[in-house]
Amino acid sequence: MQRRLFLATMVAMPLAAILAIPIASAAERKTFDAAAFEAAQQQGARILVDIWASWCPTCRAQKPIIDHLAEQPANSDLVIFAVDFDSQKPVVRRFGAQRQSTLIAFRGRTETGRSVGDTNPSSIAALVQSTLTK
Repeated sequence: MQRRLFLATMVAMPLAAILAIPIASAAERKTFDAAAFEAAQQQGARILVDIWASWCPTCRAQKPIIDHLAEQPANSDLVIFAVDFDSQKPVVRRFGAQRQSTLIAFRGRTETGRSVGDTNPSSIAALVQSTLTK
């Protein structure tokens, strides 16, 4: 009986230790909402605005790159706001975007970088990294 208890404890302890490990969360993703964007800016958040269109091949190429960056532990505090190029025209104009596939990085209220039509993983990563500086 004691041997079974010992074995059960030996199995349960490592499992409990694994379950206690904090799992890194991914970047927060939201459909653009002016109030949420303003709140994020006021908090000094790291922000990426992704102006996309469902029909856009460049946007489709950017998505897995952005998804990968969003999953990185270093970007767990990044807030990504998706702006639909076709249905959110006032927001597109607010950001001065001329085309879909526009990515705009902010740290709080400060724009730290912008790219249009970029599908290079390294340069998109650099754009996201630009949000680390104030």
